Amino acid sequence: MYQLTSITDCRIYIATAFLIAVSITYYFSISTFDKWKKLNVPYIKPIPLFGNFMKVALVKDHPLEFFDKIYYKFSGLKYGGLFQMRTPYLMIRDPEIIINVLIKDFSYFPDRGIYSDFSNNPLSENLFFMENPRWKTIRNKLSPAFTSGKLKIMYDQIKECGTKLMENIDGDLMGTNGEIEVKDTMGKYSTDVIGTCAFGLKLNAISNDENPFRKYGKSIFIPSMRMLFRELCLMVTPTLLKVVRVKDFPPEATDFFHEAFKETLTYRIENKIVRNDFVNCLMQARNDLTLNTNLPKEEKFSESQIVANAFVMFAAGFETTSGTLSYILYELALNVPVQEKVRQEFQLNLSKNNGQIDNEFLTGLNYMEMVIAETLRMYPPLIALFRKASKTYRLSDDLILEKGQKIVIPIYSLHFDSNYYPDPKKFDPERFSPEEKAKRPSGVYLPFGDGPRACIGKRFAELEIKLALVEILSKFEVLPCKKTVIPLKYSKKVLTLMPEHGIWLKFKKIA
Repeated sequence: MYQLTSITDCRIYIATAFLIAVSITYYFSISTFDKWKKLNVPYIKPIPLFGNFMKVALVKDHPLEFFDKIYYKFSGLKYGGLFQMRTPYLMIRDPEIIINVLIKDFSYFPDRGIYSDFSNNPLSENLFFMENPRWKTIRNKLSPAFTSGKLKIMYDQIKECGTKLMENIDGDLMGTNGEIEVKDTMGKYSTDVIGTCAFGLKLNAISNDENPFRKYGKSIFIPSMRMLFRELCLMVTPTLLKVVRVKDFPPEATDFFHEAFKETLTYRIENKIVRNDFVNCLMQARNDLTLNTNLPKEEKFSESQIVANAFVMFAAGFETTSGTLSYILYELALNVPVQEKVRQEFQLNLSKNNGQIDNEFLTGLNYMEMVIAETLRMYPPLIALFRKASKTYRLSDDLILEKGQKIVIPIYSLHFDSNYYPDPKKFDPERFSPEEKAKRPSGVYLPFGDGPRACIGKRFAELEIKLALVEILSKFEVLPCKKTVIPLKYSKKVLTLMPEHGIWLKFKKIA
């Protein structure tokens, strides 16, 4: 009898503990969901734990579909509330408020609000993730690498990489019926360009598939469940990331880049090598922020932070540029009259400029700039911008945001809003003529962000893209082929636009 009573008590204890655990878990999963109701902000009703993010978490929707659906559910409103898992975000739709957040009232929103555990991910402690005032300190040190004067010096180096690109395309065409997967080919080119111009490294990634910079660089951006799982943990609570310790990047890639860039800096310093490039700015930043004994401890940067900023410039430099170049070629292949107009423009400019490709020649490629701008509208490097309030902020007469509140600006949805871009799925460079641009409000075209935290390498990327397009289109007509996917389909495992099956095009030599 005593034994039966003990067993019964044990079962009651287990059942009670289970119910308590379930109750605590349930309360935790919904504890943030009253946020927008209390503030009287329109919002999308959330599901416990998942919020509004369930289809993305289950890999049924791409994040751009998630933001797009919510953007149009708030049609006619200036903003609305949503939940990425447990995390409440305010989506801003109104162009005027967007400009206030990014530029006019930037001092209230200097941080992206994207968390990373730097102790577990030392390469993430860089310009992209850093918060104010440290991001501003390091940006001021790195900005001189991208002045007009420095970009002019890079012309010949980029052109040399362009020559190797053409040799590689010629090689790839042999036995392939002219069909090339351009995302990979442009990735090799942009890897060489960023390696040569920013770091003084002769990588030769174009000719060598096993080049470690190319190999590990690709691995950073390959869609994976690890990347998606990390993002979901972060949206549940940043504390969870510290428990599961999922790294931001593959460990092998982290180790390689950390050692490679550390060695590059050390070699330059020990041999007193001075070049007008990005590494030179990093060396100066090291002198001013790491070795300077007069700086207070809280203002000092570690050697690891200097290396992390080398890494982010390399990673961002090759991936965003190669992606944009690939999408430009894709759209030009599908819109041959536009392609021909681009070709005619630079051929005319070359004849006027005695065949010289220089700053004057490149600044005169107005139509090519319109093509690049339209491509970035349709294929922005980031589908959304994130910001976090650093202090209490009055967003409107009806809404005051508390410190720490996170904001999302849906770039992709703005770029495809027919109120700003009629027939938005059509590739139409004329949208970016001076006359058409003047008709649109500010805040609805944000491929590089805007304000003080806009992309630091924007002009460098544009220079690299222009020179590559001149090289390719002067020698080849680019066309769709049997492997070309129309329309493109994106991997649902990443928060960027990553073609699921690559971008296959046919290159036909111009006689």
